[in-house]
Amino acid sequence: MSQPPSGTPAPVEEIHWPSLIAAIAAITAVGIAIGLGLPLLSIIMEKRGISSTMIGLNSAMAGLASMAAATVTAKIAHKCGVANTMLLAIVFAAISALGFYYIENFLLWFPLRVVFHGAITVLFVLSEFWINATAPPSRRGLVLGIYGTVLSLGFAAGPLLFSILGSEGILPFAFGASVILLAAIPDLPCPQ
Repeated sequence: MSQPPSGTPAPVEEIHWPSLIAAIAAITAVGIAIGLGLPLLSIIMEKRGISSTMIGLNSAMAGLASMAAATVTAKIAHKCGVANTMLLAIVFAAISALGFYYIENFLLWFPLRVVFHGAITVLFVLSEFWINATAPPSRRGLVLGIYGTVLSLGFAAGPLLFSILGSEGILPFAFGASVILLAAIPDLPCPQ
């Protein structure tokens, strides 16, 4: 293997575990939030007698929020730092997840959906960045495999949790917000 030019840092060959754990915690929260949130919100809107057209329009806000958030995430992370931006996204996602329980006015669910899915997208984008930035080239396939598996398990766990928690009361919302907030724990000590 050739040596890097003088003054160029050599590629790191060890996995930076704190960064990996923070990224995996974030992507777990993303998977569970989406997997639990999509059916939960749809069922609640249906129970409230919201038309299928309005449910579809409200659900479409998730896609619009994701596209908008993806375009500004790098700028925000560059200005505030990756870890700080992830922590802000975690807080916004958790608060908006609880907002769906407390806010009964359906029209307010449109901006709430934008905030929730925008924050979840920021977590997704930055966890992808963090994984790619910290995984050593020789272990990148392994690290991305773990990352992808955890994301898939999060997506699968969401509907399972929905079947256990149901759609009544605050419990599913509080559980979802708690899972999102737990993603902040490994993010706190990690360098930016």
